[in-house]
Amino acid sequence: MIIDAHCDALMKMYRNPLLDFNAAEPVLDVSYPLMKQGGVKIQFMAVYLPEEIKNPDVGHILEYVDILYRRVLCNPDIVLIQSRSDLQHVLTTGKRGVLLTLEGAEGLRGSLAQLRILYQLGLRSIGPAWNFANWAVDGAMETRNGGFTLRGQQLIKESNQLGLLLDASHLSEKAFWEAADVPGLHLFASHSNAKSACDHPRNLTDGQIRCLIERKGMIGITFVPWFVKKTGSVFITDLFRHIDHICSLGGEDFIGFGSDFDGIDKYIRGLENAGMYANLANELYKHYTPVQAQKFLWQNGYAFLERSLPVS
Repeated sequence: MIIDAHCDALMKMYRNPLLDFNAAEPVLDVSYPLMKQGGVKIQFMAVYLPEEIKNPDVGHILEYVDILYRRVLCNPDIVLIQSRSDLQHVLTTGKRGVLLTLEGAEGLRGSLAQLRILYQLGLRSIGPAWNFANWAVDGAMETRNGGFTLRGQQLIKESNQLGLLLDASHLSEKAFWEAADVPGLHLFASHSNAKSACDHPRNLTDGQIRCLIERKGMIGITFVPWFVKKTGSVFITDLFRHIDHICSLGGEDFIGFGSDFDGIDKYIRGLENAGMYANLANELYKHYTPVQAQKFLWQNGYAFLERSLPVS
């Protein structure tokens, strides 16, 4: 059983209305048949407005929400997870769950009312930035490494009051620490690796990893090849340097996975779509104890959601 904390299937379906999430022949990295094949029980699905949208607004976000409801949740075997009771329902039945996330706050244009409306529609996680700066905050690739704006601080406060999970994966380091100072915030990183194992601006420093461990926030090891290894072909076993490093910092109980499937066009060998999670599981069982493998594949992610989602 797998929990995957990040994919961009909604973006691909936004770009191409003909893509069918439920098609028997896979046209996406993450689809219902591939989720079944790979044992993916819960899939986080991101609203990411690509850079070709020059003036993003809430209308674009709502188009993604519409895609989720019409083209994913049309499947009676898929449940939108909005609460701990939904989480438990998915775990104890044959259903599979999806969790709606927002990757980049650009489309909100500073409107907290729109954030509240999206929460009512099922949004349960927000990453305030993508790679670069917006009205709220600087992203991890912004060279000035700024933090949150005044309006961005209001966004964090409102997110905290709503109980949204705050995804730090794309935040600048300064913004990460500003978010970490907010009491009670459900801080996690949906798809980031260890900077000590691969020096990339999108990976987490040891200090950030220790902070997330202290706050009991999940760290989703991602399959983006250039976040795993700087050069050469990347194999499943290359992920283990990141897992081992995070474990060395005390993070065994907080490691999960966040594939970034459908957001990448280069892949780890043997891990090209959600249907290939069995290959990862097999390698995990070779290198770690069964208890550890189960933690990484789903138990840590489940525990984080159980701690962080609304009760009902």
